Amino acid sequence: MDADALRALQAPLKERYREDAGAALIVLKAAGSVEGYEIACSVDTGKALVEAGLHPSGGGTGLQACSGDMLLQALVACAGVTLKAVATALSLDIRDARVSAEGDLDVRGTLGVDRDAPVGFRTIRLHFEVESDAPADELDRLFKLTERYCVVYQTLTGGTPVTISRNDRPAAA
Repeated sequence: MDADALRALQAPLKERYREDAGAALIVLKAAGSVEGYEIACSVDTGKALVEAGLHPSGGGTGLQACSGDMLLQALVACAGVTLKAVATALSLDIRDARVSAEGDLDVRGTLGVDRDAPVGFRTIRLHFEVESDAPADELDRLFKLTERYCVVYQTLTGGTPVTISRNDRPAAA
């Protein structure tokens, strides 16, 4: 897809959202199921069912997906798609790009070994490797805009509030 095709695709959407800001508010959803003997949660991605379980450092087998890895994968996916969309919009020729993320996690926190150890990533590093003949200033702009428009990156760095609710139901006899 080139910049003109992307603009043609997005133009009616942008116009609609300018006219009706409420139409731009969407709700994305995820759902999982916790059943049976295993310490696992089956997550429906809309494309496949992914079974998440404990990381080996927390007692898992390593045969199931790790939710920490999935968080990093979501960041990589969003950053990669955003990079490509921004490069397309700017008509920058990106021949090849690799996106990776790694995060530092002290499992003592989630295992309850040390109350002072944080639960969650201490830091996350997002890295891009891009093959392009574009001038450095254009690549700088590309990365600045990618950072600005990457939903997962902005969610992680912005401190988005998360609420928890529950519905209790009696166990079936």
